[in-house]
Amino acid sequence: MTDLADHPLARLRAAVERGRQVRPGERCEMCAEAISPEHRHVVDITERTLKCLCQPCLLLFSEDAAAKGRYRQVPTRYEALGGDGIDDASWDALAIPVSLAFFFHNSSQGRAVAFYPGPAGATESLLPLDAWQAVLDRNPDFAATAPDVEAVMIRRSRDAATIECFIVPIDACYELVGRLRMNWNGFDGGSEAHAEIEEFFARVRSRVKTRA
Repeated sequence: MTDLADHPLARLRAAVERGRQVRPGERCEMCAEAISPEHRHVVDITERTLKCLCQPCLLLFSEDAAAKGRYRQVPTRYEALGGDGIDDASWDALAIPVSLAFFFHNSSQGRAVAFYPGPAGATESLLPLDAWQAVLDRNPDFAATAPDVEAVMIRRSRDAATIECFIVPIDACYELVGRLRMNWNGFDGGSEAHAEIEEFFARVRSRVKTRA
């Protein structure tokens, strides 16, 4: 007869309870084991938060159905995309007031959402669905992101002469937002914020795998 305490779900439940007793970022938020700075994350769909996990706990959420779908493992994929037809008119139609934003499908809301960085952190834009659909029609690769855990990051130059688009993990988006919040000065962020943006996109480019 199997001891109920040894059942995988029982062990997971106990790990969650232990994880609530530690500070995020220092230990795994499921089992309380120490984790390295290069640890991975899951998205808590219910609370809309990121949780830091050790590798063994991360493996518990390799399938979206794990934990009844509440937790989803954040992938590590970085992929370069095109940006056809994202001109001034289409960008204005998306109601994004700055030249940098990330877009992802929020499964709780059942729709695409957009966020852009600023001095207060990540600001949500009320994304017009018809405007975003027009972008998707011209860029079908944008729809290839996994809901909740991957985003399309779009950056336009100040004169809109160049545009960069990438699929990135959602935790990378919030890492950038956090760094910008700490270094934001003045109306447009200042030199330190712009340096953070340049460093972020340099890292993204270095992680992009060549597409076949």
